[in-house]
Amino acid sequence: MFLFIYFCGMYIDVFKFGGAAVNSACGIKNVAAILKQFSTGPLLVVVSAMGKTTNALEALLNNYMNNDPLAVIESYGKVRDFHFSILEDLFEDKNHVAFGEVDSLFDQLRGYIRRGHLYQDAPHEYDFEYDQVVSYGELISASILHHYLVLQGGHPALFDVRGLIRTDSTFRDARVDWKTTETLVQKAIPDYFRNHHEPGAIALTQGFIGSDALGNTTTLGREGSDFSAAIFAWCLHAREMTIWKDVPGVMNADPKWLKDSVCLETLSYREAIELAYYGASVIHPKTIKPLENANIVLRVRSFLDLELRGTSIKNMREWKIPTPIFIRKQNQMLISISPRDFSFILEENLSEIFRILANFRIKVNVMQNSAISFSICVDADPLKVNPLIAYLKKDYETRYNEGLELFTIRHYTDDAVHRIVKSRKIMMELRSRNTIQVVLG
Repeated sequence: MFLFIYFCGMYIDVFKFGGAAVNSACGIKNVAAILKQFSTGPLLVVVSAMGKTTNALEALLNNYMNNDPLAVIESYGKVRDFHFSILEDLFEDKNHVAFGEVDSLFDQLRGYIRRGHLYQDAPHEYDFEYDQVVSYGELISASILHHYLVLQGGHPALFDVRGLIRTDSTFRDARVDWKTTETLVQKAIPDYFRNHHEPGAIALTQGFIGSDALGNTTTLGREGSDFSAAIFAWCLHAREMTIWKDVPGVMNADPKWLKDSVCLETLSYREAIELAYYGASVIHPKTIKPLENANIVLRVRSFLDLELRGTSIKNMREWKIPTPIFIRKQNQMLISISPRDFSFILEENLSEIFRILANFRIKVNVMQNSAISFSICVDADPLKVNPLIAYLKKDYETRYNEGLELFTIRHYTDDAVHRIVKSRKIMMELRSRNTIQVVLG
């Protein structure tokens, strides 16, 4: 049986705040107010990069990789200005230590990029460079939040997650070394809580990133801060983990798309895993497994309205499905692969095709095969799919359609299917007992 660790008379909880929660000075202040209200006992807080910083750093990285110095300077300046505008709104004293520490992080980022351009003959692997550059979003965000909490009279300790979460060297999608990570986390975090009993004692750290055995920064996959929080919850045998979002909880559809969407009060681990697998953006796909293994309750709550109960995800033997659940993925590509000699698609072909997909690190969202064709729907990431298609064309007849949408409906009804299809062209459809997936043109 998995037991909760008991610290200083109370069990530990884990909070995670995403980029939407800390996208402005008002957002930082709101997070501080939430922590003041809820940090009555040991609390570990995981924070993401601010707002759309990850996207902005990706743009900076692309300019860096394209060796475009002027574009690098411009994109770097935009990221820096955004964060310093937040600092200026948070701290009246412009000599506050927060300015110096954030400036130091930006100097490190600028220094890394300049070193890369000094050594143009050095090999530049995009995935490696991605992790070294984009990870600064979380480092800077955590630093700003840490100093603001101190300013408000809190007692946070900022831990560099790269010294806690150990991974392999699969850059942009690193795999966790669970044994080493558990040892590192249990050595560092409990000691802090044993020595700090005062109200507001918080262990603060970054989401999304870790480090390999050589000390290189790694990332856990896009939107991986949820997973980071789950790693800490598992290592610390936490009682609960809460993800704070800008929605009331886990909705049966994206409220930006479906105006009459409703909040699901409870979910089973199994259903949450299914939703994450099919692409529900509210939960990272890797998050659920460590929580389920340790029987840790996951709550999804709104940082905009603390009166809302949110969604509770836990071990449930029976769960009544109150409504169909819609998952929408845009910017999809449908790729159809056929042998040039019109031979059957057999196990040998499928094995080879899946090996190729794995080599190009392509995740298949839905697939279907006929006698002489195998079709897959994937995210239209040009950095991945363009080289894939070029490779496939060497040995297979390869056709593709772009600009598509993939809808997945869990616990579907005829009315739910009609609601999304209407008069649109169906490019692919796959049904099972509980799920339908439709690719629409």
